[in-house]
Amino acid sequence: MVFYFTGTGNSLYIAKQMEETPISIPQTIHRKTQEYSADSIGIVAPVYGHEVPAMVKEFLKNAVFHTDYFYMILTYGNRHGGAAELAKQLCDECGIAVNYINVIVMADNWLPGFDMNEQRKMDKRVEENMAAILADLAERKDMISEVTDTDRAAHQQFLDRMSQMPADAWQHLLRVTEDCIGCGICEKVCPSASIQVIDGKAVHVPGNCQTCLACAHACPQKAIRLTIPEVNPEARYRNEHISLQEIMDANCQRSKKE
Repeated sequence: MVFYFTGTGNSLYIAKQMEETPISIPQTIHRKTQEYSADSIGIVAPVYGHEVPAMVKEFLKNAVFHTDYFYMILTYGNRHGGAAELAKQLCDECGIAVNYINVIVMADNWLPGFDMNEQRKMDKRVEENMAAILADLAERKDMISEVTDTDRAAHQQFLDRMSQMPADAWQHLLRVTEDCIGCGICEKVCPSASIQVIDGKAVHVPGNCQTCLACAHACPQKAIRLTIPEVNPEARYRNEHISLQEIMDANCQRSKKE
């Protein structure tokens, strides 16, 4: 049993290496009963600010897992900042006995920091690194990925920067331009119903935004921009192995709010 959260397909691609039909956290989080039993249970998620998205934290806090082997695979693009150690702390807080946590570097979809065209060109050895992780899981290896003092310092620097910003700063990261044609793709790829088509135009609704940037990356008109500068406003990203339909199926919340 594998659960995943994805914005632009990286974590879904990894989850599909472990199970043909992994389970979307944005879809399953609405179930009244959050109790799961399986021989092994895995969580695949990206890290934002070196930690799993808020929705993944909520899922882990509310769910009960019955398994002999619990693991997490965390995708990141540039610097993981001790993500494995932070995830272990989260599991401890949630009362989850975790056996294995590893990280895997992939394309970074953070538009303020990276040019998506350049990210596509980079060889981050995803297949090679994933093969090693799959071998570990097959052996039921017990391991938490190594975290260095440099990693911890990077996370502390991030926290220091965040402390100088308004608490809800990331809730106001997105803006919709006049180029919006109301196609609704952004609404369908949003995992938290934070962007909705109202009167024929997309509207960003702050409060529960996961800052996954799925809407910005998927918009065919590039009508969803950021309120801070982007490295390359004309470049967008989706994992080449994952279709737009798969991301919509994973994340669409329309039926949840109707």
